[in-house]
This record gives sequence, structure tokens and C-alpha cells, in this order.
Amino acid sequence: MVYGQVVIGPPGSGKTTYCNGMSQFLQLIGRKVAIINLDPANDALPYECAVNIEELIKLSDVMAEHSLGPNGGLVYCMDYLEKNIDWLQSKLEPLVQDHYLLFDFPGQVELFFLHANARTVIMELIKKLNLRLTAVHLVDAHLCSDPGKYVSALLLSLSTMLHLELPHVNVLSKIDLIESYGKLAFNLDFYTDVQDLSYLQHHIGQDPRSAKYRKLTKELCDVIEDFNLVTFTTLDIQDRESVGNLVKLIDKTNGYIFAEIEASAVEFSKIAVGPLDWDYYRVAAVQEKYVKDDENSD
Repeated sequence: MVYGQVVIGPPGSGKTTYCNGMSQFLQLIGRKVAIINLDPANDALPYECAVNIEELIKLSDVMAEHSLGPNGGLVYCMDYLEKNIDWLQSKLEPLVQDHYLLFDFPGQVELFFLHANARTVIMELIKKLNLRLTAVHLVDAHLCSDPGKYVSALLLSLSTMLHLELPHVNVLSKIDLIESYGKLAFNLDFYTDVQDLSYLQHHIGQDPRSAKYRKLTKELCDVIEDFNLVTFTTLDIQDRESVGNLVKLIDKTNGYIFAEIEASAVEFSKIAVGPLDWDYYRVAAVQEKYVKDDENSD
């Protein structure tokens, strides 16, 4: 059984930076990590990837050959990947024995709430390779400073959750920069817990530019609250504790915390509903001690 993350989100939300930082953290706590780049437009990778879609197809080639723009080109690339899923499967098979997988997907949001290609690719891999994946949906925290953009982010998150049908974690990324975007209308808990959106509607209604969309905004907020699925956690990729807390949450959603446990259904349920007591930082410190001891013994 193989575990991993499907990293998605709008352009500029920090997916590539996230994959780089997350892989470093996971290696620090003792996991073997493989990053799979499935963004055919990402030609300046800060990390070493185990599988790169550019070996199969490049966005620049597609745009030149078929006279497509970047959006149409990305849809074409995902369609091509779906048709050649065996290529990706063959690349992943040597990794699934002992690696934790990070899938770095393109930032075109239509791929994850509208088109079926990316979802089909993910589901085929889950079925053929027995993967346990969590979708990590990154949203730039600066959207909280604009009520209209925040509602859009909520709607995008909800649509993506319903479309992918995976264990799902929504993340407000770049939370360390949130103060630079201006003062928030409400406390941060309001945005992470997605509390009563009627307060947000009132705030939007005070903006004369948005007054004519007041009814539409109310209807969208009602849809989000009726589903009651969207919440956010926060992330500062440079902060070890912040990354560690996110890893704990992801491990809980995809079942990684149960991987080495042999217990009854009652014990599993206790772990599922209770707080996590894994000390990732202690594990990392112990690992570093063993490495130093080995070096000294040599």
C-alpha cells in the first residue's frame, strides 16, 4: 500500500515550492520521497523529480504544433497523459515499493473541477497501483483580504472536492505573508473554519462595485454552507512546525497513521477521532542522532 499527495491549486498558490519544502521535511523525518512532476509547463524545477511528464509531452511543443494557447495546450497534455497512462504507471512501479509520492499538477483549475482527464489519471493510478492519496488544495492566503475573492476560493475548493472525490485538505498557503496584504475584516479563524458567511455578505454589500452581485453572492454562500464541507488549514512552508502539523493532518486523511498498526476496529476508531500524538520533531531529532552516531563509528 502506497501513500502520497496530489498537490493542486490555482497558479501562484505555491505548489512547486510546496512540493520542494514538503519533500525535504518528509525526508527529514525518515521517509523516502519521490516527486512526480505532471505539469508540462513547469520547466524550472527547484527539486529533483523521479518522474517528469516532459519526457512524454511538453506544453511548448503542443502549442506550436497545434496552434493552441496555454489553457488549451494543458487540456491537450492531460488528455494525452490519460491516453498514455501505461507510460506513467511503468515509471511509478519501481517507486511504489518504498516511496511516499508527491504529484505536482498544473495550476489550471479547470482540470480539477470541470475536465475529467486529471481525475481519470488519478483514479487509474489508485486502482492499478493500490495508492492511498490525499488531495492537497493550495489557496493563496491573500484571497482572504478580499471578500469576493474569498467566496470564489470557497466555491473553487468545494467544486474541486466534489469532482475529485478524494480525501481532501484545503490549505491557505503563504500564511506568513497575510499581514502584508492588508487588515482582514475578521479574525483568521473566521476564514479557516468558514464560519457564518452572512457576515461576509454584509461586508461585500458595503462595496458599491459589488452591490449588483449581492444576490448572486448570497446564493453562492448558501450553496457553500449547505454542503458544509469546506474548511482550511494554514501553512507557512518555511516553518517546521506548520509543515509538521499539516503532515499530521494529511497522514490522518489518507490512512498513513494506520499503516503499521495492528489493532481492533475499536483502537482504529480511537486514533481516527482522537488527537495525534506523533512527535515528528522528536523522530527527526532521533534520526539525526543515529546519523551522527554512525558517522562517529566510521
